[in-house]
Formats: sequence, C-alpha cells, structure tokens
Amino acid sequence: MQVSAIVLAAGKGERLKSRFFKPLVKIGSRPLIAYSLATFAHDPKVKEIIVVANILNRKKIAAAIKKYRIGKVKKIVLGGKERQDSVYNGLKAVEASVGLVAIHDGARPFIQRPSIDAAIKEAAKSGAAIVGVPVKSTIKRVKGQGARVRVDRTIDRRRLWEIQTPQVFKKDLLRDAFKKFGRMRVTDDAMLVEKMGVRPSLVLGSYNNIKVTTPEDLIIARCIAKKWKAG
Repeated sequence: MQVSAIVLAAGKGERLKSRFFKPLVKIGSRPLIAYSLATFAHDPKVKEIIVVANILNRKKIAAAIKKYRIGKVKKIVLGGKERQDSVYNGLKAVEASVGLVAIHDGARPFIQRPSIDAAIKEAAKSGAAIVGVPVKSTIKRVKGQGARVRVDRTIDRRRLWEIQTPQVFKKDLLRDAFKKFGRMRVTDDAMLVEKMGVRPSLVLGSYNNIKVTTPEDLIIARCIAKKWKAG
C-alpha cells in the first residue's frame, strides 16, 4: 500500500520567540523542517511528501528543500486557519493511488524510520496507528485556578502515553472522519477517527522525537542534532 507523508509547517511558532518562522529556525547546520523531510524522503515506503506551509514561508521552505536535495516532495500547499484545516488541505493534495497517509508535525525534527515504518505497518492492518511514548512523570488532576489550585487525584501513569507524530491512517478513513467531524475542535488527527468509532493502535516512538515549541526546546534539539542521521 502506497504512503503519502503530509508534513505540517504552516504554524508561525510565536512561543518560540524567534525572528524566523519555526520551520526555518536553524538547528545545527540546517533548518528545523529539513530534518523530518529528509527522514521521510529516505524511507522507501513513502511514495510522496506533501508540505503544508503558509503564504509567508512557502518560498523559503521550497528553497530549503532544493538546497538540501530533499526528494519526494511533490507539492507545497497552503495551510488553513486551524491545524485540522491545514491537514485537510494536505489531504486533498494526496495522489489518488495512495492508500495510507502519515501526518507529521514539522516541529518534530527527529522522527526516525523505525517509528514511521512500525506505524505504517500497523495502520495497514488496523486502519489507524499513532506514535507515542509512555509518560515518565507523575501526573495529577487538579481543581481550582490560579493561587487556589489543589490536587484532585493522582492519575495512574501506567495507562498514560504522550502522543507524538506521525499518525498514520488509511486515506479513506481519514477523509470520512474529516467530512463528518472536521469542524470540531481537536488537538490531533486521531481524535477525528476516534469519533468514527476507531481505536488507533499505539506504536512506541522515541523520547528524542520532541516537539520544538519554546526556546528551551531549541537547546535540547541542538544537542540531539549532533547525533542525528537521516533515516
């Protein structure tokens, strides 16, 4: 079954407090977006890559793709107002022959092929598979606001996973989910297929597969980048 990777790079990354758009912030020798794109490009299971950009960074992302000789990028499309709008714009650009789509946040530069391939294999069987890692920290549910926050109860972390990307789905399943529930507020694509009654399989990812959101994340990312290899 052929696979299309949709890599999201339309966000402005305001919390990063950078004068550059987040996908173009340098980590080591290359822009953030180039890392994950290179990994997907090296994966033989991935037929094409669709990049979702915004009107202001589209040309610079195209230039980075050319500079770093990243293959398989077939289209750069514009994102929408919300994350799910951007995903849907990417989904509409996928080739008709593709059976699976892998949705990945461009802000997660250090995804590796074993995680991608495991999610693809599982999604081909079950329809939906998402990458994640078990939660390490103690998690507490709280009540109240501000100075009056109090612990309600401690959650059993053995049943908690931190969800990452990519999230891989059968294309028709994800399209149907968008048609029925695409206007709902969700924080990831798996929530949409869950509304369809599908329970995505979990695939073990890596704690290095961080999402770069704040200036502190950049410090960690630059350390990881020193040992990074595409694929």
